[in-house]
Amino acid sequence: MTGERNTAIGDATLTASGIAQLANVGRAAVSNWRRRHADFPAPVGGTPTSPSFNAREVEDWLRRQGKLHQAGTEQWVWRHIESFQPAARIGDVLGIAGAYLLTRAAQPDEATAPPTPKQLLTQLRRIDRELADLVATVLPDRWDAQLTTVVRTVHQLSQEQDPETAFEYLHHRYTTSAQSMSGLASTPDPVAAAMLTIAGPSERLLDFTCGTGSIVRMATDRATQAGTTIECFAQEIKPQYVLIALLRLWFVQLRAQAAGHPNPPPKLHIGDSMLADAFPDLQAGIVVANFPFGIHDWGHDRLTYDPRWVYGMPPRTEPELAWVQHALAHLSPGGISVVLMPPAAALRPAGRRIRAELVRRGALRAVIALPAGLMPPIGIGLHIWVLTQPDEHQPPRDRLLFVDATAGNRPLAELAGTAWHDFQHGQHTDIPGVRRTVPAIDVLDDQVDLTPQRYLPPANQQATDPAATIAAIDELDRLLAEVRDRLPRVRPATATALHSAPQASLADLIRSGSMSILRAARTRQADIPEPSSPSAITRTTEDDEPPRVQADDLLIPVIGRQISVHVATPDQAGTDLEPGMQLLRIDPDQFDPWFVAGVLSRTDNLRVAGRATSASSGTLRIDLKRLTIPVLTLHDQQEYGRAFRKLAELRTQLDQAAATAATLTQDISDGLTSGTLTVHFNDSEPT
Repeated sequence: MTGERNTAIGDATLTASGIAQLANVGRAAVSNWRRRHADFPAPVGGTPTSPSFNAREVEDWLRRQGKLHQAGTEQWVWRHIESFQPAARIGDVLGIAGAYLLTRAAQPDEATAPPTPKQLLTQLRRIDRELADLVATVLPDRWDAQLTTVVRTVHQLSQEQDPETAFEYLHHRYTTSAQSMSGLASTPDPVAAAMLTIAGPSERLLDFTCGTGSIVRMATDRATQAGTTIECFAQEIKPQYVLIALLRLWFVQLRAQAAGHPNPPPKLHIGDSMLADAFPDLQAGIVVANFPFGIHDWGHDRLTYDPRWVYGMPPRTEPELAWVQHALAHLSPGGISVVLMPPAAALRPAGRRIRAELVRRGALRAVIALPAGLMPPIGIGLHIWVLTQPDEHQPPRDRLLFVDATAGNRPLAELAGTAWHDFQHGQHTDIPGVRRTVPAIDVLDDQVDLTPQRYLPPANQQATDPAATIAAIDELDRLLAEVRDRLPRVRPATATALHSAPQASLADLIRSGSMSILRAARTRQADIPEPSSPSAITRTTEDDEPPRVQADDLLIPVIGRQISVHVATPDQAGTDLEPGMQLLRIDPDQFDPWFVAGVLSRTDNLRVAGRATSASSGTLRIDLKRLTIPVLTLHDQQEYGRAFRKLAELRTQLDQAAATAATLTQDISDGLTSGTLTVHFNDSEPT
C-alpha cells in the first residue's frame, strides 16, 4: 500500500463487510478476529450488531498480522462507498463519485486536486445543466470526513484509469452488493444484449423503468460504435437510479462527441411511469423494458378507464400485463417492444383474456424462455415477450415464435436474435427443442398458455434407434451375469465372533488419537474453538482450507435416512470434502477401512447414531461419536473387510443394472409407440 493511498483513507470508517474485503475473506473471519485478538481495533461507531471501525486503524492491524489484501484503487473507492454511513445514501455517494469521474473524462488535464462541491457543479454545468441540477440534490455544501475520503480516492483513481471504465466497475459493485440492496436495478449484459439484438436499430428508444440504465446505455454505446444516431428516453421512480443512469449515458455521450457522431442529449425523468407518464405522447421505434414484477399497488383503482387498456383492463394481480399495454401504447407503427416477463404471466388464469387478445390481434409475436440464474430471481428462468404494433390495414399475423434458450449452446443474444430475424424474414425453420412457430389458433384454447416448453418437444425426443436398444439389452445381460457371479454363497455361521467381541466407542477412539472426524461446513462458521489436539473434531472456518480427502478415508453424510459409509477411492484423494459430509480418518496400522465401513453401516446403528432433524422429514443427523465398533485384530478385520468390500461392489453393480433396466424399458416403450420397435416374448410368458 503506497503512502499516497494510505493518506487517501484518512479518518474514514469501515463496516465488517469492508474489513472482510480488505483482507479478502468472509465476514465471519472478522468476527473471529474480534474475539480472538485483544488488540483488534475497537468500534468507533455504528451499532452493537453492525459496528464501524476506523479505516486507518484496521489497515494498520491487518498489515501487522500479515492479513492485508493488496487491493487496487478502484477496490478502495468501492470499499469507502460501501462503508458510507448512513447506508441509505450509498447510491448518492456513488453518484457523486461518478459526477467527478465524468468531469475528468470531459477535461482530463484540468483537475490537479479534488474539487469542492461548488467547483464540481460548475464543471458539470459545462457538460449539461440538467445533469448538474440533479447532482446538486445530493451534494453537500462542503465535504465531510467521509466524503473527503471518497473524493480523494476517486481523484487518485481518475489518474490511474479511464474514468468511464472506473465508473462501470463501481456501478457493477453497486448492483451486486448486498449492502446497496440494488440487485434488481440493473439488467445483466447478456440479457440486455439479447433484448436489443431482437429489437434492432432505431432512432428513438424508450425504457420506462430504466433502473440504473443498463439497457439504454448499451443501446447508445452500440449506436456510438456503429456511427449512427439514437435518441434515448427513460423514466425511473428512484432518484438515485436516475442519477446513476444519467451519468452512465453521459460517459457514452462524451465518447460519441469525441468520435464526431454526437447523439441528442438523453432525456431521463424521475417518476412512476404507470401513474405519471413523463412521455405521454411519445411514439418510439423501440420500447425495451425490465419492469418490476408482482407489484399489486400499481394503480389499478385509479386507471380503470385508461386509454392504454386496448387489450382489456388488467386485473389487480396482473401488473405485468399493464406494463405490456403501456409499452404497446408507446410504439410507433412498425416498432418493436421487447420486455422481460415472469414465467407465471404466461399461464396465470387471471390474465388469460388479455393474453388471448394479444395473440388474436397479432400484437404478441414471440416468447423466449431464458435460462435460470441470469438475473434475480436466480432460481427462475424469465421470459422475453416480443410485441409489435398491429397494422389495422393488414390481416393479423397468424403464427407465433416460441424459443427455449435453455436448450441452445450458443450465446443468448445470437440464439434469440437469429431466431427472431429468421422468423421476421420468412426464413424460419423449426429446430427440435430450441425453436418452433405455432399457429395462433393452437394457442387460443381455454388456458392460452404461452410457456415455450409447452410447444417445444425436447430435442432428445427422437425416434428410438433399434440397434442402440438391442445393444442396451446385451449390456443388461452382461451386468446381470456379473451380478449372479458376485452373489456370495451364504450359510449359517458356526461362530459369533463379531457379536461376542468387545466393543470400542468411537468417542474414546477419537480421544485416543487413533481416529479423527472432519466436517465440511455447509456455511462458513464463526467463533469455532481451535482444536486442542490432532484427534479433535475440526470444522472449516474462514481461516481454514476445506478438509482434503485421503485414500481410505471414510465418507459419511451428516444427514440421511440411513448410515451410508463409503471408503474413499484413490481418485478421490486430494479433493475437498463436500459440504454436508463428514470424514472419519483412521489409523491404518490399527483398523481396516472396509471393516469399519461395514460395521458402521449396519442398520441397528440408526437407533443410537441418529437424531431426528424434524418431526416429519424422516431424516436423521448422524452423530458418529455415539457408535461403537467390535475390537478385533487387524488380521480378523481384514478378513471381514474383504467380505464387506465385495458386498459394496455387488451393491454398485445392482444399482447400475437397475438404472440400465429402467432406461431400457422406457426406450422399448417409446419404440413401440413410435413404431420403430416390435417385441416378442417367450411362448411361456404371458402377453
